[in-house]
Amino acid sequence: MASAGEQLFVSARRVAVEAVRQHVEQAAFLWAQQDSWSQEDPPDETVIGEIGERIEINLDGLRIAGVAAWPAAERQLEDFPDKGEFFVIGWMAIEQGDATRIDQTVAAAKELDERRGLVGALAWHQPPKIGHLVHDWLVAPDAFKRYLAVGACLEHGVDPRQPLARLVKDADAPARAFALRLAGQLKRADLAREVAAALESDDEIVRLWAGWALAQLGSGDLARVELRKAAVAGGPDALIALRAAITAGPEKDVRAWMGGLMKSVATAPLAVRGIGMLGDRSILPWLIERMKEPYVAVAACAAFLELYPEAREQTKLFANSPADMGPAFSEYFGDDHATLPNPELVAAWIGKQA
Repeated sequence: MASAGEQLFVSARRVAVEAVRQHVEQAAFLWAQQDSWSQEDPPDETVIGEIGERIEINLDGLRIAGVAAWPAAERQLEDFPDKGEFFVIGWMAIEQGDATRIDQTVAAAKELDERRGLVGALAWHQPPKIGHLVHDWLVAPDAFKRYLAVGACLEHGVDPRQPLARLVKDADAPARAFALRLAGQLKRADLAREVAAALESDDEIVRLWAGWALAQLGSGDLARVELRKAAVAGGPDALIALRAAITAGPEKDVRAWMGGLMKSVATAPLAVRGIGMLGDRSILPWLIERMKEPYVAVAACAAFLELYPEAREQTKLFANSPADMGPAFSEYFGDDHATLPNPELVAAWIGKQA
């Protein structure tokens, strides 16, 4: 039978293990939540920042636990091989400088084609901590590692210089698309010819980011057709293409294009969202009218929040559910949740700001 002292020691150890497990779970959940929030339209930077603080608190717990946290992290990844879990285990492997575990984590992520979590882990660390990995991966035979390296450069705004000229022509479509995005973000005008050539790619994702990069380089006229096509086609990157198409201008032509989009129920939400991207608050009366129409109300809300980000704090301006907006909204949205502004309350709030 264990002595009282031994029992106390076992109890304390069990509490520590449970605490570590909770840190792993919370860090994974919170990072996945933050990543999802970052993809909202438009993203709420205040909420994203608050979640980031909570993530860091849990990562501090894992720093203290050190290698003792690995069993919990591995079990969590085995049970839930998702982006949040890959973020945590990737972050831990880099934090502890464990080359073997880094390779194992990259291999596991590659097998499942889970990219966001590892890019997030690289982003969370400071450049000096990951510099040797990025340097090696930029020239790695493995396209998945090249993708991760470019992703790290994107997140930290680091220019890999000469390797980027090769990467914007990479044989791997995801890596090439990421490299094109980086070229645009860094305003690498010296790569404009290579970026323009990517518009001829057979891969849609490559053409999209080539067009986006050209818009950032001030040559959006070359990509206008491709960007508008990508925006209208829909998909997860439609709003990215829309914003780049608006950047490509000219504004008069952009407004005419969006006027055409308004003529179809299928494309009207895109036009309403695009109007908000123009940054012109004078269109608010028109936008308030669109808030009354179920099929464009979500886009009108996003456009409104982009024009008036301070309105997020005015929770009373938004309905708790579509049903609160009336029968037409209830019928259109059914059981789906949507953030919808109350047009009358929005108009009254704007009136008070004047």
